[in-house]
Amino acid sequence: MRQVTVREMRELLPEIESELRVEGELILTRRGKPVARVVPMGPPAARRPSNADLRAVLPVQTVTSEELVREDRDSRG
Repeated sequence: MRQVTVREMRELLPEIESELRVEGELILTRRGKPVARVVPMGPPAARRPSNADLRAVLPVQTVTSEELVREDRDSRG
């Protein structure tokens, strides 16, 4: 992890990819205080699977949610 100032970052931009490969991450500082962290991007997130197959095998609800809530509230007294 290397700390660089805003001015150094401007000069470093042409070779930022190789710097990130070597350092892993860069901490950007302004007046000696960290203001940002530059990290290489990871692999793209996997797409979430479709739940269509799951929904197809679930039974159809015959009781309305209103009835279920009412029954629950009544049972609590």
